Amino acid sequence: MWLFLVDKNRAANRRPGSALRIPESELLLLAAAGGTPGAYAARHLFRHKTRKQPFSNRLRMIAFAQLMALAALVGWFATA
Repeated sequence: MWLFLVDKNRAANRRPGSALRIPESELLLLAAAGGTPGAYAARHLFRHKTRKQPFSNRLRMIAFAQLMALAALVGWFATA
């Protein structure tokens, strides 16, 4: 979650020689590693990456895949 804030601050304070932005791929990778709730909370709290349609679509796909995996896991344990 804090990486969204760091990236937002870096985007707002763009100056020559300033710190590099955090790549979207890194933010999405962290979401895929289990940080999806934090990513959604950070987007809402910091209003960052909310209008980037490709990023939003990819985050939704990650969340959907995680929900499907969780449902499959619950179903598997329910039948065991």
